[in-house]
Amino acid sequence: MRITSSAVSLNVADPTASADFLKRHYGFTEDMAADGFVSLSRPDAGFNVIFLKTGLPTFKPDSAKGHADGLLLAFVVDDIDAEYERIQAEGVPITTPIETEEWGERYFQTADPNGVIIQLVQWMTDPETPAELSTPTPPGKMPNTHIVIHRWEIKPWQDFPGM
Repeated sequence: MRITSSAVSLNVADPTASADFLKRHYGFTEDMAADGFVSLSRPDAGFNVIFLKTGLPTFKPDSAKGHADGLLLAFVVDDIDAEYERIQAEGVPITTPIETEEWGERYFQTADPNGVIIQLVQWMTDPETPAELSTPTPPGKMPNTHIVIHRWEIKPWQDFPGM
C-alpha cells in the first residue's frame, strides 16, 4: 500500500464557521468546498482537515453521523510562546491557558465556533533526549504534526524516545 495523502474529517454543525476559524487564525487555505463540506490544507501540516455538516445523508456509516466530540487537532510548532501571544492578540478565546506538562509538552488550546479543540504544542528539550531527536524536521521530510483522537495519540516516529 502507498498512502498518497491523509485527512481528518470532522462532523460539525457549521463547516463554514470551523473552516473560517482555521483559515483566519491558523493559516489554512481552502482546497475545495460544497454544500456541507469544506476541505482545508497547509503545506506543513501533513494532512488535510475536512469539515462535514452533521446529518449529511451521504455520510456513512450511520453510527458516525454525530458531532466531532472527544477529540482535538494538535499541531507542533517551533515557538509556542510566540503563537500564544499571537492568538491572544487576535482575540481568540483560550480554552486551556499555556502550560508545560512534566514530560515536556508545552501547549495551549482554543476552540473553534463548533467546539472543535485546536491545540498548539512545542516539545521542550529534555536533558535526556539526544540532540538529533529534538531538532526541527528537515525540509522534504514528514512535518512535526500529530493528531490526538479520543486520547489515542498518533505522532511522527521522531517524537518517540529511542527511535
